[in-house]
Amino acid sequence: MAAVKVTDSIYSVGILNPIMRIFDVVMRTDYGTTYNSYVVKGESKVALIETCHKTYFEQYCQNISEAVSPEDIDYIILNHCEPDHSGALAELLRVCTKAEIYVSRAGAIYLKNITNRQDLKIHAVKDGETLDLGGRELKFISAPFLHWPDSMFTWDEQSKTLFSCDMFGSHYCEPHTFDYNIVYPEKYQYALKGYYDAIFGPFKPYVLQGMEKIAELEIERICTSHGPILTKGCMMQNVMEQYRSWSQPAKKEKKSVPVFYCSAYGNTGKLAQAIAEGVREALPEADCQVYDVNDYDMGMLQGLLNTSDAFAIGSPTINQDAVAPIWNLLSHVDAIGNKKRPALVFGSYGWSGEAVPNISARLTGLKSSVFGEGMKVTFVPSKEDLEKAKELGKAFAESL
Repeated sequence: MAAVKVTDSIYSVGILNPIMRIFDVVMRTDYGTTYNSYVVKGESKVALIETCHKTYFEQYCQNISEAVSPEDIDYIILNHCEPDHSGALAELLRVCTKAEIYVSRAGAIYLKNITNRQDLKIHAVKDGETLDLGGRELKFISAPFLHWPDSMFTWDEQSKTLFSCDMFGSHYCEPHTFDYNIVYPEKYQYALKGYYDAIFGPFKPYVLQGMEKIAELEIERICTSHGPILTKGCMMQNVMEQYRSWSQPAKKEKKSVPVFYCSAYGNTGKLAQAIAEGVREALPEADCQVYDVNDYDMGMLQGLLNTSDAFAIGSPTINQDAVAPIWNLLSHVDAIGNKKRPALVFGSYGWSGEAVPNISARLTGLKSSVFGEGMKVTFVPSKEDLEKAKELGKAFAESL
């Protein structure tokens, strides 16, 4: 990708990565991604907004050079310091020798550890602060937890351009810079929703707060950090409205208390059914379904857990631990949204029974509200054990 002219004073100089299939270890990127970066020229000063992944520095530097000589860059603005935004910074400073780095206050702390340099020329901006490029003023808008504590937007009033950091982005790569050139809109929409769910799903209240902060801006285009540039009259308004819609608080007619489990020989499954029976007896209006995690899509289970009012989770003990599918589900817990969410842990074991305390410890670390010590039964639960499991489920439900 060469430098692409966005306006008379803005150039897109980022990197295309159409072959990436896993982003940040945990996120599928079926349609690749882009690392977007922008040169913004004023009458007397030049700013570079965002850098890129360090792997692509040589191509990135060439793209920049097509828009401006790197040594003429006065400011490097990082709306967010995650390595896909800042990874090329250390090398870039060797050619952008006079550049001062503009980041949020949180970003200033992170950046020194990301670059392992203490000699950086850093300016930590305040919310609402401006930067004069000469006939062009950039305004910094604090946007914490979208999706890191350091995140911010940069607003160019003259061109009505919002540099939105990760907000409104997508892991989607076509050889086109603008939304009106997208060839496969259905694939883009799929990537847009998957990106939102993975990155902003845990931060829905902050999405709404961020949108409120830009509500009065007369935006003509949104220069995202990933995916196409969004333009007024094409996809911009629709993407913004989808973000707003997806971020609304869920409206529930009844409590949701799912019961998740794995069972090697059916014994933990018997406990799951008994616990669910107790929950339903105490809360007959609640939605309490039982899910063997091996039988359902992990994305669906993740959604059920993260939108529940409370949940129970059970595992047998194998090799002195809970089994892999249960840990997989717990790895998808929304750590922010699940704070203080009630959870009940149970399981059957043969020799030692570490699964229940190990899961409880993990949930406690996630700041869930773990109910009691849970329940563990040796081998096959007896009639009395199942009655105790039912009473435990009932007591758990009554505590909600």
